[in-house]
Amino acid sequence: MGNGTSRGRPPGRIAAAVGVSVLTAGLVTACGSEEGITLNLYYAPEDTFQTVVDNCNAKAAGRYNIVYNKLQRGADDQRVQMARRLAAGDDGLDILGLDVTWVPEFAEAGWAEEWTGANRDQAEAGVLPGPLATATWNGKLYAATKNTNVQLLWYDDRITPQPPETWDEMIAEAEQLKAAGKPHNILFTGAQYEGLVVIYNTLVASAGGHILSDDGKSVVMDEGAVQALEILKRVTSSGITDPSLTNMKEDETRQAFQRGNGAFELNWPFVYASYAEEQPQDLPHFKWSTYPAVDPGVPARTTIGGYDLAVSSTSKHKPEAFEAALCLRSQENQKFSALNDGVPPSIEALYTDETPLDPTKPVNADDNPSMATAYPMRDAIFAALKDPAVRPLTPAYQSLSTVISKVLSPPSEIDPQKTAEELRIKLTDALNSKGVIP
Repeated sequence: MGNGTSRGRPPGRIAAAVGVSVLTAGLVTACGSEEGITLNLYYAPEDTFQTVVDNCNAKAAGRYNIVYNKLQRGADDQRVQMARRLAAGDDGLDILGLDVTWVPEFAEAGWAEEWTGANRDQAEAGVLPGPLATATWNGKLYAATKNTNVQLLWYDDRITPQPPETWDEMIAEAEQLKAAGKPHNILFTGAQYEGLVVIYNTLVASAGGHILSDDGKSVVMDEGAVQALEILKRVTSSGITDPSLTNMKEDETRQAFQRGNGAFELNWPFVYASYAEEQPQDLPHFKWSTYPAVDPGVPARTTIGGYDLAVSSTSKHKPEAFEAALCLRSQENQKFSALNDGVPPSIEALYTDETPLDPTKPVNADDNPSMATAYPMRDAIFAALKDPAVRPLTPAYQSLSTVISKVLSPPSEIDPQKTAEELRIKLTDALNSKGVIP
């Protein structure tokens, strides 16, 4: 399902703002005691996360030493490596970096320890409800949220002074811009991978629909799910999408907008840092908004991404692993990662945090950013996170996602009623582990 960026992780090294490379004062490297416990952390590549690890090792004062084992950049490869080792009972994994869609699978398989008592209380404290839902399965907490993410609508105010409020308005405006010979495309991730599933899931939730039942045990594909198919069909068959739509992932979408090939871009916030770095002269015109609504007056519900931290059931050092995981995703460290690696925090209080990364130095967006300077779009992110869409919670999500992306590709060939029926049949088979997953 692609390179993993559709999970809500910036592709490659893209910080939250241009030139953000500052290290928090007091974050020091610690190798740990030779007598201390070694905790193996398996997590996706994140450029400054080693500093967070070093900080937590310093706080552990030799009681344990966290070793950051970087997984592959591709989300599928990350999942497969950990799943195979856990299925074999490998006790060399202590802390697991899980994409937000993997928690039910790892919990159901018995690979992730449940968070209880004081650990659960600390992991849940101040966390936004949407991200917290991704760490929960059957009413139990199996991970602690490390970061979240959500897509926004991006536009150039020289082309469209105000963002459209609905998909109908956006499509109509794109058609008018096309007729006037101006940049007009609606750019989004239309390739056959997770990014297309994210767009579809957002449309379904925004239409008040469901792909699966709330318990994840049966396929629903209700009226809202069909309405989402109708919108996808309409937007991709009206001559207002990029000719390369079916090959476009997150970075291709970003590049197309920066080349002037579109009027609207639906993408993750990493695009702001790229735009600021590559086209700083135009940055004052690069604007953002929450997603357009499906129905007037009903705010969109946008699919969230992010990563959670779980404790492996095979770990020989579970108490220490829980403590270390809590440190790695603490409020202080979520802020550090947000400002240095462009991964929005899951803790609500950080969206109103005005303090710079290093309180002892003058505020400067270049070498001492704050959430306000690094995330000028933070109000829109927070608004979207108040009532987001969570991808279907089920241990079979990987299979479901593969089916959805295949059936919906290419989107221009969708027949809403027939496609909905095909999805009902194939998703039911995937839930029941029938047939061959494409």
